[in-house]
Amino acid sequence: MADHVVGTMDTSTQEKTFEGFVKIAARTVVVCVVILVLLAIFNA
Repeated sequence: MADHVVGTMDTSTQEKTFEGFVKIAARTVVVCVVILVLLAIFNA
């Protein structure tokens, strides 16, 4: 731990993982909204 220099860690893997999580979360929200709209249209 004594050799660690702040700001030198490679975070590319974490950034890719977070980007994938954000994409999946956004797609899930869109699918849920579409389902809710369709339920509102066809159950009216």
